[in-house]
Amino acid sequence: MMRPRRARAEGHKRKFLVVIDDTPECVRALRYAAKRAERTNGAVVLLFVTEPSDFQHWLGVEEVMRAEAMEEAENILSRFAARMSEMSNIEPELVIREGKRAEEIRQLIEEDEDVAILVLAASGGTEGPGPLVTSIAQKGAGAFPIPVTIVPETLTDEIMDEIV
Repeated sequence: MMRPRRARAEGHKRKFLVVIDDTPECVRALRYAAKRAERTNGAVVLLFVTEPSDFQHWLGVEEVMRAEAMEEAENILSRFAARMSEMSNIEPELVIREGKRAEEIRQLIEEDEDVAILVLAASGGTEGPGPLVTSIAQKGAGAFPIPVTIVPETLTDEIMDEIV
């Protein structure tokens, strides 16, 4: 069972969790979370999840692959944090995890009782909304431990600024 959220308790801030995956639509989720947090005196957590390496023949090679994945994750998060600073005055918390994305999202939510809303962006492409949105929808968003906000990729900055 999920621990109660404390985002509204004294000394806490409601956090918007954005999963960074370096897709074009991810910027939409970033902007929504940044603007929403700014307007509600909240905070933003940017999460990047690296997949564990399947290569386990030589420990040294696996460690190099893991270090490279960590460096790439740090670079991507830095880019998104810089973009966020252009959108708002919120300084995001940056988190890197290794594992299966859905499991790591749930684990972070369990560990950080201030995370109150998961913000995802849906692709406007013909292939569907994207793997993470699809995964959460298939498993039932009703069973997810916190509210999930899905931002359409096609939502313009102007419209988003009016509705957040």
